[in-house]
Amino acid sequence: MKELNKYLLIIVFASLWISLSAQSEKSLVRKGNKQFEEKEYSEAEIEYRKAVDKNPSYNKGKFNLAGAMYKQDNYEESGNLYNESAELSKNNNIKADSYYNLGNSLLSAKKYKESMEAYKNSLRLKPDNKDAKYNYEYARQKLIQQQQQQQNQDQNKDQDKKNDQDKKQDQNKDQNKDKKDQDKDKKDDKQEKDKQDQKQNKDQNGQDKDQQKQQQQQQPQKISKKDAQRMLDALKNDEKKTLQKLQKAKAKAAKSSKTEIDW
Repeated sequence: MKELNKYLLIIVFASLWISLSAQSEKSLVRKGNKQFEEKEYSEAEIEYRKAVDKNPSYNKGKFNLAGAMYKQDNYEESGNLYNESAELSKNNNIKADSYYNLGNSLLSAKKYKESMEAYKNSLRLKPDNKDAKYNYEYARQKLIQQQQQQQNQDQNKDQDKKNDQDKKQDQNKDQNKDKKDQDKDKKDDKQEKDKQDQKQNKDQNGQDKDQQKQQQQQQPQKISKKDAQRMLDALKNDEKKTLQKLQKAKAKAAKSSKTEIDW
């Protein structure tokens, strides 16, 4: 009998603890709801977090906490909480609302493709949800615009890259042209210098030849010993012939004149 009473007391206390715990979670959520209605979203967040910390499977606290985070523009956390609420809930209406609000969080974060998927999940559960249909179409249009903007940005980026390449090529062409011009100027300068050097050398050679010619005219010509001997022999022959002529002339004169002797 005593053992039975003991077990009954345990059951009563356990039921009382569960009841008090549930009431505490609900009271925290109610308090949070009151602050949410007064647009005190950060204070509401605190109460909702207390409820979720007490019971992580208390879906109402999780759903309302996601709403408080959305109102504070924390779209990433609100989206995660709505997704958890959708997976946790066994009520199709709450599940559909969780997917719908998940779509809104993703839409606000400009994740248009993901938001469309969330709206489709909500419409599968509540096909008559006009807001989900409207938001789905709006997200689809925004996705098209986003893709078009991305395409334009990619094209502009490619065009900017091409312009940079063309500009670089033009700079290289200008540099090459400047180098060619410089090389041509150097070549022209060298050719001009070579012409001047050639002219100077020609003038110098002409002066050297004139000077050499003058020196040759001023200096007596040198003859070989053989030529000198030949000339000497020729002179001797001329002298001998001249002497012979003189001697003949004297003999002839002596014959033609008679000398008288005074006896």
